[in-house]
Amino acid sequence: MKTVFAWHRPLMTVAALMLVSTIVCLVGLLVDPRQVTGLDAWTKPLKFSISILLYSVTWAWLIAHLPRWRRTAHVAGTVVAVALVVEQALILGAAAAGTTSHFNVSTPLATGIWTTMAVSITVLYVCTFLTTVAVFFLRLPTRSTTIAVRAGAVIALVGMGLAYLMTSPTSQQLHDFQGIAGAHTVGIPDGGPGLPLLGWSTVAGDLRIPHFVGMHALQLLPLFAILLGWAGRHWRPLADDRVRLRLVIVATVVYAGTVALVTFQALAGQSIVRPGGVFLWGGWALAIGGVLSAVLVLVTGRRARPHPDDRPALEPDPVGAGR
Repeated sequence: MKTVFAWHRPLMTVAALMLVSTIVCLVGLLVDPRQVTGLDAWTKPLKFSISILLYSVTWAWLIAHLPRWRRTAHVAGTVVAVALVVEQALILGAAAAGTTSHFNVSTPLATGIWTTMAVSITVLYVCTFLTTVAVFFLRLPTRSTTIAVRAGAVIALVGMGLAYLMTSPTSQQLHDFQGIAGAHTVGIPDGGPGLPLLGWSTVAGDLRIPHFVGMHALQLLPLFAILLGWAGRHWRPLADDRVRLRLVIVATVVYAGTVALVTFQALAGQSIVRPGGVFLWGGWALAIGGVLSAVLVLVTGRRARPHPDDRPALEPDPVGAGR
């Protein structure tokens, strides 16, 4: 546990705080019946607690394994840790007060809170951009996991940036200002019918979806590569890392296409649970194209011979070196 905590102490401290925050939010859901924009008041901070926990642990591990730019990335990670604590503290405070934290400019205090959050999010994005650049110097034991991590970091950066699509006031807000400037729902005001827990609109477009899907490429693509590596030890068609690398590339293309698809679907005001037209056909094209490409990779991979470069590369000491 001490070794894990030493990956990046500030980010791992944030992860520990998010565990506490998750417990607080779960208790809040049990004892507090208030709702904010159609959801239980503690649902939003609960989602942020879990997301920030995953984000912090992932980047702590990545920074610890960097062969170059580790000092710069460590400083950036520390700034990120501070920004995350500020953002989550304000979200928790808003939940405790029974009000919304994002887009709220109804009072001078609310405006100050939203401005502070906006600044912390921008700082977070800039520092994440720096750490994403540093990840391109990272080399893991196999090329498939290395590419998965790099691709996941880039798509996650894009997903994080998509949050800025929510910050502009809608035409309805400009016409009839009620103290809110910005929205995640497209087509109707925030707070309509939504999916359980996630809250994503079931009747209109929702920009939280591409933001969420994009950001978590940082976990899902590397996890996919890790699972392929595990399967490669038990199933011969995946034993060659060149095959696993091609599958990772297929997964990356499908994932990036999915982020683009749900982004334009949300902007078009179409619900994720009721796709139609070009978005329905686009989803099927991504799914079928991904499956066919994966099958083609596996079929052609049977003829490939192990490559000498597939041997695991030596990694630098993840803790202590380069600090």
